[in-house]
Amino acid sequence: MDGVTRVPAGKDPSGGVDSVKAALDKRVYYLRTLYDISKELFGKVDFDIILKNFLLMTMGNFGVFQCVILTCNTACDRVLRFFSIGFDEPLQSELRGRGCRFLATPAAWATETPSSEHSAQQDLHPDVALAFPFRIDDDQVGLVGLGPKLTEEPFRIHDRELLGTLVNNLVVALRNALSFEQISGLNRELQVKNEELEKTLGELQAALRKVEILESIKANLCKFVPATVTSMIERSPTSESLDASERDLSVMFLDIEGYSRLTEEVGGTEVNNLVEKYFSVFMDAIYTNNGDVMETAGDGLMVLFLSDDEKTHALEAIRAAAAIRSQTNLINRQSQTLPRPLAVNIGVASGEAFLGALKFESPTGSRWTYTAHGTLVNIAARICDKAKGGSIMAVRNTVERVTEEFPFASLGSLPLKNISDEVEIFELESP
Repeated sequence: MDGVTRVPAGKDPSGGVDSVKAALDKRVYYLRTLYDISKELFGKVDFDIILKNFLLMTMGNFGVFQCVILTCNTACDRVLRFFSIGFDEPLQSELRGRGCRFLATPAAWATETPSSEHSAQQDLHPDVALAFPFRIDDDQVGLVGLGPKLTEEPFRIHDRELLGTLVNNLVVALRNALSFEQISGLNRELQVKNEELEKTLGELQAALRKVEILESIKANLCKFVPATVTSMIERSPTSESLDASERDLSVMFLDIEGYSRLTEEVGGTEVNNLVEKYFSVFMDAIYTNNGDVMETAGDGLMVLFLSDDEKTHALEAIRAAAAIRSQTNLINRQSQTLPRPLAVNIGVASGEAFLGALKFESPTGSRWTYTAHGTLVNIAARICDKAKGGSIMAVRNTVERVTEEFPFASLGSLPLKNISDEVEIFELESP
C-alpha cells in the first residue's frame, strides 16, 4: 500500500456531493418560494386580490404561461370567482364548466393532492397540465390549474408537493380574508346601528324638550315656576331661601319687533303658531346657556343668568343672544308664510340687582312670583326697546366681561326712559 486512496473504476468522487448540493439548492428555492408567496398572501385581506396575486406568483415560480384559479359553491353548480391568464375566452368558459364538474367528482377529493398531468388533461383540458383542488369552508371549494412549463419539462413529484403546500397557505389566507370581511361587516352594521340609535336618541330628546316648552306656552300657565326656584326649593324646602337679596347677575330682555302690526297682517292664529315656533328655538338657546325664563309676554321674554361667576353669567347671556339671532335668521330663510323677515331685538345688562320672591295678597288668595327687580332690570328692558332690526345691545359692564369672545361697538351714551342718567350702550357686531 502506498497510502494513496484509489477511486474504484467507474465512480465519480464528486458525484455524491453534487447531488446533495443540488438537493439543498432546490430545497432552499422551495423554501424561498413558500416564504415569498406566503408573505404576499398574508399581507392582504381582500379575497379577490389574494386569488389574483397567488395566480401571478404561482405562474412565475413554476414557469408557466397559463394558469387558472376558480372557486364555486359546495354543490359545484355555480362559479363564484374565476381568474385566468393565458386562456382565450372560449376556453375560459369551458374551464368554468369543467372545473365545477371536476370538483363535483369523488376522484377530485380522493386524496386532495395535485392531479397528475394525465388526470388534469383528461378531467379539465389538454392545456391544463397540473391541477389542485382545495376547500375554503363549508360554502366554497376551489381549484388551481397550471398549464405546461415553458421549458416543456413535465411536472415532477416535488412540483406537485410544492403546489400543495402553496395552496394550503392560500386556503389559510382566504379564510383570514373571509373572517376579516365578516368582522368588517359586523363593525359596519354596529356603526350604522349606533348612528341610528344616536340619531333617534337625539331626536327623542329634542322632541321631548320642545314638547315640554310648547306645552308650557300653549297652556298659558298662570303660575310659571322657574327652574331656579325649583332648584332652590329642592336644596332648601323652607321659604327663607326665596327671600329677596341683592346679587350679581345678567338679565336679558327680548322682543319681537312689529308684533302688533304682524298680528294685523297675518292674523292671531298664525302669529301664535309663529311665536311657538320661534320661542321653541329661543328656549333651546336659553337653556343650553343656563338661562332661566322669569317672565313671558305675547311677544317677549325676560331671562336671568345666575351663575356664581360674574364673567360666566355675562358670557352665557351673550351666547344665548347670539344663538337666538342666528336661529331667527335661519327660520326667516326657511319660512314661506311671513310677509317680511321677523326681527328679534335683545337687550342685556349685568350687575347688581335684587332677586327673590314677591307675594301678592288679595281676598281671593295669594300669588307668589320669583323675579329680579331694580335699576339694572329697568336698563335691560329699556335698551331692548332701543334695539332695532334684530340687534343685540348691552351695557358697558356686560361688554367688559365678554370682550375676549364677542366684539361690540359703542353707540355712545343715550337717554333711557325713566333712567335719570344717560347710559353708554354697545351693539354686538354681526358675525
